[in-house]
Amino acid sequence: MKIGNPLDKAIGAATSTRPDATGTTTTSGKTGSLDGGVSSSAKVTLSSAATGLMSGADGDFDADKVSSVKQAIDNGSYKVNPEVIADKLISNAKDLLTARAA
Repeated sequence: MKIGNPLDKAIGAATSTRPDATGTTTTSGKTGSLDGGVSSSAKVTLSSAATGLMSGADGDFDADKVSSVKQAIDNGSYKVNPEVIADKLISNAKDLLTARAA
């Protein structure tokens, strides 16, 4: 299982850095300053959950549970419940569709 978006590598490879006439390095596709010219549609508001993740807050991390699941996977006793997974996927899809409709 890979973590991350493979498009990030493609996008990162597409931007290049080059020195300008003054000797400073500029990166294509990035703005050095956001002063002025920013429309209201360009503003972003983060949820409290996202703000907590950005600040490095612990959240709901349970090291003991992670350790027990890792041990169960390692010794082959971890059982996957496909019904629970399917129910969660359907629930998440409903939540996303409801949020888009609102």
